[in-house]
Parts: sequence; structure tokens; C-alpha cells
Amino acid sequence: MLGPSSWMSREGAGAAPWGVLGPMVVVHNFSYGLLTPVLGYVMSCLGCFLGLRCTSRARALHGGSRVRWLLLAAVSIGAAGVWGMHFVAMLGFSIPGQRIGYSVPVTILSMLIAAVVVSIGLLIVGFGGDGQGPLLTGGLVIGLGVASMHYLGMSAMRMPDIMRYSTGLVILSVIIAVVAGTAALWAALRLHTVWSTLVASLIMGVAVSGMHYTGMAAMHVYAATANSDMAGMRGGASGSSFLLPLILGISALTFVMTAVISLSPTEAEIREDAELMARIASNNGGPSGRESSRGLIAPTAA
Repeated sequence: MLGPSSWMSREGAGAAPWGVLGPMVVVHNFSYGLLTPVLGYVMSCLGCFLGLRCTSRARALHGGSRVRWLLLAAVSIGAAGVWGMHFVAMLGFSIPGQRIGYSVPVTILSMLIAAVVVSIGLLIVGFGGDGQGPLLTGGLVIGLGVASMHYLGMSAMRMPDIMRYSTGLVILSVIIAVVAGTAALWAALRLHTVWSTLVASLIMGVAVSGMHYTGMAAMHVYAATANSDMAGMRGGASGSSFLLPLILGISALTFVMTAVISLSPTEAEIREDAELMARIASNNGGPSGRESSRGLIAPTAA
């Protein structure tokens, strides 16, 4: 497979790399106008908002309870906030006169990668403390994982043409992903109120969308020639038969999670309940407040 650097210098002159590719193909990223980018942005903001609300509850807990809330946050941010945004936007991608299919296993794998890498990043900062080391490490893990998800999702496309990428824009998209991942972890550690979380989610939605469309701008599509190994590559499920139902399923799951989070105690309520239980135990001659709440509540950061 040709690397981006092997053809970038010739692209400007309109020449196909090594003679195996035909002319550049016109693609459309906004086939439905602003519908798909706006819906993708809303999906990203909602997923990030729910994820940050989950992390606020995780901060008030210890042990397995903290892990469960962090994993729920990872599903919200990774599956809905990142993967959902990506493939909602991909519904607007088209090539005139061609059918674009998607490999089902590769598409599902890209979603799992998004959820797993966000989980790793959240667990790093969730149990690594408030220092810069865990924050930067977790942000790097999430950023590289999100970028991997994006380009793996792009490789899931099945069409008779050949994709190549501009190295500079690919690097820029990875940088945006790392910055977005680090900002998400910073917000997860420090934001408490609903309004501050909402503002952070709106900013994160811009970053996730910016990363996606930067990666799309890095992609160039060339017509495959007869002697190309990828000529005639077809198959895969269509966006309407596979992506759309999957996205709708994730959207339904997101609304269920919204209800669960809305009905669950907030971080402040969890801390208040634990302190009340500690005082009751102390008045009854039980263990000290700190000992009685050790498995329920995490100490408030200084």
C-alpha cells in the first residue's frame, strides 16, 4: 500500500502515483447539506455531556462503584460522542454515481476501539490522581485511540475507488484528537456544575467534529485502474441498511442513559449521604466517619 508521502509531491501536478491510479474523484461530504454535520455535532455534545456527568459521580466514589461510572462515561463519550458523531457525518459522504458500502466487522471494531481507549484514559486519571502526568498520558491515549477509530472507520468503506491521505492533515487531525482527549479529561476532573459541563460539552463537540472533518479533508479518492489490486472492490452493507439502524440504536441507548443519570444522585448528594451515614455511625459508637465512608466516598480534592 502506498504511503501518503509517496504521492503527495505528484498530486499537485495532477499525476497519478506510480501509474496505478486514475484521476482524482469528486466526493461530497455534505450530501444532505448541514443536516449530517449538525446532527453529528449534537450527538457528540450529548455523548460528551453524559460522559462528564458520569465522571462527576465517579469522583465521589471508590473502588468498583467508581469503575462502573467511569466505564459508563467511556461508553457515552466513546460510542456516542465520538463514534456516533463520525458515522452520522459519514451518512453525508457520497461519490456521485457510486454505491458506498461498509464492512460490518470493521465498523463494529472501530466502535469498540473508541469505547476501550476512552475507558483506559478515564481509568488512568480516575485512579492516577490530579497530577499532570496522568492527565497528559490519558489524553494521549484517548487522542491516538480516537484517531485510530476514525481512520479504521474510513477503511471500512467499500467502493471501487482508492483512498489516499495527505500526511500533513492526518497529523493535524491526530493533534486535534489528542488536544480534545486531554481537554475532556481535564473537564472530567474539575467540572462540577451542570452549566460548566454543558459548556465543556459544546467545546468538545467542536473538537470532535473538527477532528473528523480535518481527517476527511486529508482524504483524496482516485479512480482505480484495471491493473490496480483494489479495482472493482465492492460489497459491504449500505449506510441506510446498516449505519442508520446502528446509529438509531446508539441514540436510543443514549436517551436511556440520560434517564438513568438524571434519576441517580449527583456528586454532591452522594457526598452528603456518605457524610450523614458517617455521623450516624459515629453517634452510635460505630467506626469513625472516615472509616465508615471509605468504601463509599472519595476524599474531596484539596
